[in-house]
Amino acid sequence: MNKKCAAALSGGAVLVMALSGCSDDDSDNKVNDWAKSVCDQVQPQLKKISDANASIQKQTADNSKPADVQRTDSAAFQQISDAYKAMGAAVGKAGAPPVGDGETTQKAAVKELNESSAAYAGLKKQVDGLNTKDQAEFADGLKGIAEELSKISRSGDQALQKLQSGEVGTAMAKQPGCQKPGATNSVSPAAKP
Repeated sequence: MNKKCAAALSGGAVLVMALSGCSDDDSDNKVNDWAKSVCDQVQPQLKKISDANASIQKQTADNSKPADVQRTDSAAFQQISDAYKAMGAAVGKAGAPPVGDGETTQKAAVKELNESSAAYAGLKKQVDGLNTKDQAEFADGLKGIAEELSKISRSGDQALQKLQSGEVGTAMAKQPGCQKPGATNSVSPAAKP
């Protein structure tokens, strides 16, 4: 059951790791500067999400004790919640991107990142409340958490997609901080599991 949690967690992180665009147009230094200011703050948070995901995957062995799984998942959800909150703060601090409708786009992205942070904090509370003394009950609880993770990973990513589109998306795609760790090419938003 924890493998489903790890897969869903990976899907949720794709939302943020997909901060990229497609074009090579380098026409506006202000947009590039804005993208750099955001992406420089995003990269450490992407690493935290990746590390949290790795810790969950490491704990997916069938013989893992419920208390160990609970402890690992709880810490990972807190780490992911903190990362999303920090990314929301980074986008907020950067101000509106210097493009048409930039303020609306920025506010929507900050709202979505903060909602993701709150959702992962909620998952932490859920996993903390699971009964680790009853293996079957614990597995059922993890199933419910996996379903919630799946919903979070699918939930409204329109604001981030809009932030990643057009001129801003092009500028963000060029920034190493907005590229998936270890990737040489940008990640497509369609790469969700």
